[in-house]
Amino acid sequence: MKQEHYHKSILVNGTPAEAFERICEVKGWWAKNLEGNTEQLNDVFTVHFSTTFVTFRITEAIPGKRIVWLVTDCYLPWLKNNKTEWNGTRVIFDINPVAEGTRIDFTHEGLTPQAECYENCRVGWDCHLEKGLQSLVNIGVGEPQ
Repeated sequence: MKQEHYHKSILVNGTPAEAFERICEVKGWWAKNLEGNTEQLNDVFTVHFSTTFVTFRITEAIPGKRIVWLVTDCYLPWLKNNKTEWNGTRVIFDINPVAEGTRIDFTHEGLTPQAECYENCRVGWDCHLEKGLQSLVNIGVGEPQ
């Protein structure tokens, strides 16, 4: 069976450099409750949503082009079977200039339709990317949780 990782593209008005900077401002678009650093290679950070948490390590950071976060630990309490389902998955932002501005291609590698959290996580990422990140880049204000 083909594994289709969650993927979404968004267009933003900023430059690739601005998009990269805003992605690194995780508190501004995704999670207000955050510990650690979110900007450079090998930075480690944890986002918290009540009893849910996810810890990431930045494994690639190419300003204006690409940033990759590896999930090193998590606890997703609403799942029935595997509350650490995201462990070992990667969150990838590929940034490219286009005629309309900048395209951010977001992929959560390992988040596939076979995953227990896929549907809820897909809805969550859609919201965070569109209302959070896209808004933060375009107008300077995101909607973090």
